[in-house]
Amino acid sequence: MFASRVMLAYETRCAVCALGHRELLDAAHIIPDGDPRGLPVVPNGLALCKIHHAAYDQNILGIRPDYIIEIHHRLLDELDGPMLLHGLQEHHARPLMQLPHRHADQPDRSRLEERYAQFRAA
Repeated sequence: MFASRVMLAYETRCAVCALGHRELLDAAHIIPDGDPRGLPVVPNGLALCKIHHAAYDQNILGIRPDYIIEIHHRLLDELDGPMLLHGLQEHHARPLMQLPHRHADQPDRSRLEERYAQFRAA
């Protein structure tokens, strides 16, 4: 139910790169579902492709409350081929490419702020 609502809100596109292949997309939680506040609601969700979901969960990719993407500084100068370059590094300091049209479905900024603080501490 959570995943289908998130995909509908994001028009089945990755928030970071706009990839539109459902089989390669996940509904990611901003506040993890293991946390009592990690509710399965669209404002606590992001549609992310599998690489961006994994990077988000591992604090390699962060999303600021103003919807700007950051890639962890330890990866920015690393040379490791086209996936790192195009899949992650090129998204640094860019806005999310896909957001829900309905304001009520957009990522909750206070949740993003909390999660971004964890990213910055990593």
